[in-house]
Amino acid sequence: MGLAMAVALLPILILSAIQTQGGFRRQAEDQRIDLQLAAERSAADAKARIDSTVVLLQALAPEAGGFYCEPRLTALVGRLDSLSALHRYSATGESVCASRPRDAASPPASGDIRAQDWYQRLRNGEDVVMARAPDAPGSLIVAVRSERPLGAFQGVMAAVIPLTALQPDIRDPALPTGAQSAVIDAEGRILVSTDAAAFAIRGPTNVNGWAHNAVRGETPLFEGRDPRGRRHVYAGAPLAGRDLFVLLSAPASGLLSWARLNPIGSFLLPLAAWLTAFLAVMLLSERIVIRWLSYLERVAAIYTRGRFSVRPVQAEHAPAEIRALARTLGSLGDTITRRDKALLDSLDEKDALMREIHHRVKNNLQIISSLLSMQQRAVADPAARAALGDTRQRITALALIYRTLYQSEDIREADSHTFLTELVGQLVAGEAMRGPLVTSSVDADYLIIDPDRLAPIALWLVEAVSNAQKHAFAGRGGDLQVRFRVLGDTSVLEVQDDGPGMYDADATGVGRTLMNAFAKQLRGHAEMIAAPDGGSIARLTFATPEAPAPAASGSLTGTAPHPPR
Repeated sequence: MGLAMAVALLPILILSAIQTQGGFRRQAEDQRIDLQLAAERSAADAKARIDSTVVLLQALAPEAGGFYCEPRLTALVGRLDSLSALHRYSATGESVCASRPRDAASPPASGDIRAQDWYQRLRNGEDVVMARAPDAPGSLIVAVRSERPLGAFQGVMAAVIPLTALQPDIRDPALPTGAQSAVIDAEGRILVSTDAAAFAIRGPTNVNGWAHNAVRGETPLFEGRDPRGRRHVYAGAPLAGRDLFVLLSAPASGLLSWARLNPIGSFLLPLAAWLTAFLAVMLLSERIVIRWLSYLERVAAIYTRGRFSVRPVQAEHAPAEIRALARTLGSLGDTITRRDKALLDSLDEKDALMREIHHRVKNNLQIISSLLSMQQRAVADPAARAALGDTRQRITALALIYRTLYQSEDIREADSHTFLTELVGQLVAGEAMRGPLVTSSVDADYLIIDPDRLAPIALWLVEAVSNAQKHAFAGRGGDLQVRFRVLGDTSVLEVQDDGPGMYDADATGVGRTLMNAFAKQLRGHAEMIAAPDGGSIARLTFATPEAPAPAASGSLTGTAPHPPR
């Protein structure tokens, strides 16, 4: 659930990331604007110095000659820090007058200046030209055309300006952190810079390409990487026409720059908001939902153990939805309790009725047994008397089954040990007054048997005991042993006598047929074998209740000491 809550609150962090990205973009755009404005402002400052120099040159052009020319130009250079030297050239390119050098400043050009581009441009009609001083790499030539009254070329008035005086001040607080400046010419050559490495751009977009576009009047911002692989943003502006340009560089905004500039607003506050919302939701869900659901789960677990008397009364203090669920659970417990009581009452009534039915069936069978006993005494034919006696014993065994069932705790099953002990005792006692003494013993394992299996077992035992009474104990008495063993998937019931032993006899009598039929009904087989100490054993082997049926089923085999009936 905590994971689900975290995912559900994830839009807070996503919104923060979007806001941070928006801030990053605004910062990058503001940086570009500031850089462009700073370049234009720096260019304006440098251009003002150049314009003032041009005005000075234009004022000096008509008078820059004569005997006092050199002292006058030297005095002007001494008073103006932005000038290194002043020169006057004739129409033929010869030096007419020049100020004395200051700080080792050299003339704008040594030798013949007529072959230099800046001079040719002025001669061809341009009014003002600026160019890098060939003999002074850190200086700039600013030259103006001098004309006669009718417009003929008269010469050139030139000034040498240190490039450091034109370079923008990178200490300007309006510039981005890490900004660098440079002055370049129309060919993209860096005349002066605060950090040359910042302008040594690699790639298709470089200073040369930008300078060529700037000559055409295009001064767009561009980005590039320096030799150290750091990205920079570049902005520039023209200083004077298409000759000189100011170029500024600033480190490009990285992915995490906005977070570094504003770590609290861009990262910590959104994260704190997300954590606060997550903890609040988890706490409220625990107090309002989770603990009550756990409580109802414990009540449901008690119901699964059959204890339906417990009611979720503590949930009355829970929210309305939990109370409704608790009331539903309590109603479920009440309904199950009422239904269980009705079912138990119905089962008790059914058991009572079944016991009454078993009792009446037992009584009816006893009545039939009594009638057969009376009829047996009235019949003179020995064979008929024996047949009636056998039938009466079978009915007595069935009556005992019903008596055992209605007297047991569960009317649907009976214990093998109790039933076999009572049945053998009843069969032996029924013949005790009619002949010699017969003793009996029963050794039986405890096994719960349902009535469907109990009836064929009882009838098979009746036939086996009757066979022993008629043939093994006739006229002599003896000892009768009954054993019942549960051997895993199979069970064995044996009736052993100590009579004269086994001999060949007809195996097609009614008793033999019934014993074989009862064995098949139990999915087992019966056999007659000789006892080790004399006598014979009638054995019934069948599948133990709830166990798989044996693979094979046999029939009553072997020899008996006498025909079974």
